[in-house]
Amino acid sequence: MSPPLPDIAFLHQLANAASLETLPRYRRELQQVESKPKEGFRFDPVTEADRAAEKVMRELIAQHYPQHAIMGEEFGSSGDGPLQWVLDPIDGTRPFLCGIPVWGTLIGLQHQGRAVMGMMSQPFIGERFWADGQRAWGSSVHGLQPLQTRKNVALAQAVLHTTAPKPAGMHSDIQFAALEQQVLMTRYGGECYAMAMLAAGRIDICVEFSLQPYDIVALIPIIEQAGGVVTTLDGGRAENGGAVVASGCPALHQQVLAILND
Repeated sequence: MSPPLPDIAFLHQLANAASLETLPRYRRELQQVESKPKEGFRFDPVTEADRAAEKVMRELIAQHYPQHAIMGEEFGSSGDGPLQWVLDPIDGTRPFLCGIPVWGTLIGLQHQGRAVMGMMSQPFIGERFWADGQRAWGSSVHGLQPLQTRKNVALAQAVLHTTAPKPAGMHSDIQFAALEQQVLMTRYGGECYAMAMLAAGRIDICVEFSLQPYDIVALIPIIEQAGGVVTTLDGGRAENGGAVVASGCPALHQQVLAILND
């Protein structure tokens, strides 16, 4: 029997705690910015806001669910068991540093390696997107609404997103240029916000070339429970990261995979 999932209120509690660490440091003079090793990149930033936000979320999980395992970008993995939290305190540290509010706190929960609940919180704008195990939702100052991906979109009318153009050139085996030539338009720079907009029906395809689990686990259930599809380039589950493709509907997804793998 599967263990009971936490109430979605606990994910909101985690997001609230993280925002108390990130917002006071956002658009302020940063006290400390360091770089972590990342293949192909000269600079991969981490700030005290990243570390402080993950720390408070870990403390809350340990207090309320001490039997759960945790994986986080800043402090690695701890614990074991069928339920594991996967945390990215600031997904999009570059836009965070630039004062552009497309970063977010990612909170995912997986059961036996499969993502089942997730939240993306953007505290400066005041928007949240989450999946409670059954449905996906979005909230803002304009209210609460269910999320639904866009269906029956022809490839020629699809909106494509990837975070930055540089990785496409680093992965010449992935036919991203061929996909670009067949869609309506391509946009860059949305970070995790683009995945949320795919769940909300504003973007049709997201392609990312080299993700870590903490970049994607929280977003998988949001997209899937909104009606979309998230897989690796070979069509497998995406919880372990790597080259990841998200689409608004299965038919479009199969077209996209075929082009990228051609």
